[in-house]
Amino acid sequence: MHIAVYLPLLFCLFAPLGARPLAERCEPRLATWLLTASSLVLGTASIISLGLLAVTGLIRIPQLASLGHWSAHTAQHDDPVQLSIALVAGLLLGGAVLMAARMLWHRARSLAAATLDAACMPARDGLVVVDDEVPDAFALPGLPGLVVVSTGMLHTLDETEHDILLAHERAHLSAHHYAFVALAQLGAAANPLLRPLATAVTYTIERWADESAAATTGDRRRVARTVGKAALAAHGAPTLVRAGRAALGILGRRGPLAAAGPVPRRVAALLAPPLGLSPALTAATATVLTSAMLATAEAAHDLHHLLKAVGAG
Repeated sequence: MHIAVYLPLLFCLFAPLGARPLAERCEPRLATWLLTASSLVLGTASIISLGLLAVTGLIRIPQLASLGHWSAHTAQHDDPVQLSIALVAGLLLGGAVLMAARMLWHRARSLAAATLDAACMPARDGLVVVDDEVPDAFALPGLPGLVVVSTGMLHTLDETEHDILLAHERAHLSAHHYAFVALAQLGAAANPLLRPLATAVTYTIERWADESAAATTGDRRRVARTVGKAALAAHGAPTLVRAGRAALGILGRRGPLAAAGPVPRRVAALLAPPLGLSPALTAATATVLTSAMLATAEAAHDLHHLLKAVGAG
């Protein structure tokens, strides 16, 4: 194996530089898809690369090499990867797999808890009103999902803003935004370098819901006012305890104790003309992801040939 095995790791190092441009200059729906795909593909590619590097170290151990009928001596001679690099890759691989498995376990429990709570809540037309003066509103994933709004938030907004609020939260449910967040965070769990991509997804899903509400109501300025008004009302107030920490809300929170999201950026985006598809950013992202997948395939092919070359039988 040569340079191909390192390329996915190199892409992960520089990928965060593209998170902000995608989130700010690309239409939110497309940006969410691109950022989520980038996190998931690059996270997977980096795990595979670490695994390939680790295998080159394992076949140099005579006891392990004998299990596959390989020659440890030939592997030490033919493999260009330094043993120290292979050992470090093995340690990183173990940590990455552990973190990804831990993240999947917590997300599965979170979604299961949210689904159970959504099934138990008394709802009317998918809406649950909680008698609480703390202004808050969020979408609770489930089968089906629910929109949960506090009386404090309803008292803060007028009738037109109620419609905007509901359109925003229902957009979260109909577009399955929770899945995008979970997949992006899975990639970031596999490779911490990708965390800026996962963070950007939590912003772009809010922008996606904002734009959906603007399309439904036909008034971008009114939506911007509602987002800002809701954020000001909730500023400094304690947040409702959300079952399973799985809620998505107009305030851009990721959990009961998380702070409000970058609301000023969302308001500014709503006051500006809608963003386009940005073909240049889309093409650049597609090129990086395709290159990462091709490099991973090439590295796997190189390892296959190495294993054939060191075959003892």
